[in-house]
Parts: sequence; C-alpha cells; structure tokens
Amino acid sequence: MHELSICQGLMRQVEQVAADNKARSVERIILRVGGLSGVEPSLLQHAFEIARAGTIASEAELDIEEGPVVVKCQECGASSAVKVNRLICQYCGEWRVNVVEGEELLLLSVEIETG
Repeated sequence: MHELSICQGLMRQVEQVAADNKARSVERIILRVGGLSGVEPSLLQHAFEIARAGTIASEAELDIEEGPVVVKCQECGASSAVKVNRLICQYCGEWRVNVVEGEELLLLSVEIETG
C-alpha cells in the first residue's frame, strides 16, 4: 500500500506549513487526486488515519477532491474531459492524445489554528 508512504510525505509537508505559520494545530487538509495518479482515494483516507497519529494534524480532517482527466488531441487540437479508461478525443475520436490533467496529487489547502 503505497498510499501510506504518500501520507507520510504529506504529513511532512503539512508539518512544515504548520511550523512556518506557528500553528497550534491543523484542522483540515484538502487534496486533489487525479484519476490517473495511481492513488486510490479510499486507501489514502485509511492511510491518513495512521500517518496523522502523533502529529500536529492528529485531529485533522482529510478532504479528497477527485480531479478530472483531460486530454488534448494531437489531430484536431481540442481538449476534452474523458473517462479514465477511455482516453480518446471527445470531438474527433482520435486515440493519439496527450494527458494534460489527471495525473496529479496536489495539496490544495491546509487549515490551521494559531494563537
């Protein structure tokens, strides 16, 4: 389960953000997970429960947004949102496309309590 190592890396980032902002605690963490990132959101949620233990985010809530998969057609140049298992241009049906969105795992927001 590589989601646990991902969460451990996430916690390092979150702890750095908290330290930089002199936070007392982390209340909420928001991530965006692309459909082609290789990360399973439900497994990430379970791994977060383990990774947050004993950290400044021990009581934090994890919100995961599932991002779209977007491709750009090499034939007609159009960009379109597609299903994970159907990477073809939605306009001309071409299969030669470049993925422009959907492979990311982004830390979008860290809500902290200070003071």
